Amino acid sequence: MKKVYICSDSATGIFSGIYEAWRRKDQQDSGIALAGHVEPELFCTYEEVEENREKAAAVDRMICRHLGGTAYQEISQAVLSDDPGRGDAILGTMMEARHIPDSRRIMEHLTHPDVEKVFELSRRVGAEAHALKGFVRFRELKGGILCAVIRPKSQVLPCLAPHFEERLPKENWMIYDKSHRMFAVHESGRRWVLVWAEESCLEEFCLEELEVSEQEKRYEKLWRGFCETISISEREDKKAQAQHLPFRFRPYMTEFSQGG
Repeated sequence: MKKVYICSDSATGIFSGIYEAWRRKDQQDSGIALAGHVEPELFCTYEEVEENREKAAAVDRMICRHLGGTAYQEISQAVLSDDPGRGDAILGTMMEARHIPDSRRIMEHLTHPDVEKVFELSRRVGAEAHALKGFVRFRELKGGILCAVIRPKSQVLPCLAPHFEERLPKENWMIYDKSHRMFAVHESGRRWVLVWAEESCLEEFCLEELEVSEQEKRYEKLWRGFCETISISEREDKKAQAQHLPFRFRPYMTEFSQGG
């Protein structure tokens, strides 16, 4: 009988579920489902799995050791997507790797539906993270901290944070993912960390209400003025603009805000 492991909607939760499924003797009859996205099936049993960092780390090491760097990169990005079926696809990819001569070449087997899905999800997450590397706008608060807000579809902070850590190593900054209620926080001279905020804290956190520095106000005004000056209204192409800069990224970009 097929056994489905229900886990939380996070990388740690999914890898914890995969750990339990991998321990089962009949792995072919195992599945992964996310809490809140379970579709009951006949002749299935369900088991809820709690997040466990040690189990997740064990799966992480196993992927890296046996599937290689390429598969590790693809799976690490795919698990950050917003697709509720990503856990099942990752488990299916890992099981398929056991049936080929060289498990490190698993991502070349795109004819397998699970491998194809992991590849596609990874590409989607990578594309969104790449776009946000150019679209993120930091604002300097009165205390000198740089703060930005994003609302991505996928959990892209683990992809974004290393990029900004490399470029702003001496700055105190944080990026708030409004979709998934998490922060990437970087202290000057240290490594960035992920922080999940409590509901009570999030109710109080609103970037628009935080007091920015006077220098930030001046630069925001200059930046908006620059964008307006170089724009040629007669040659505006809204369709082309939307292709290069989707509307969903604009609410938190300085040049599209009303300013003060």
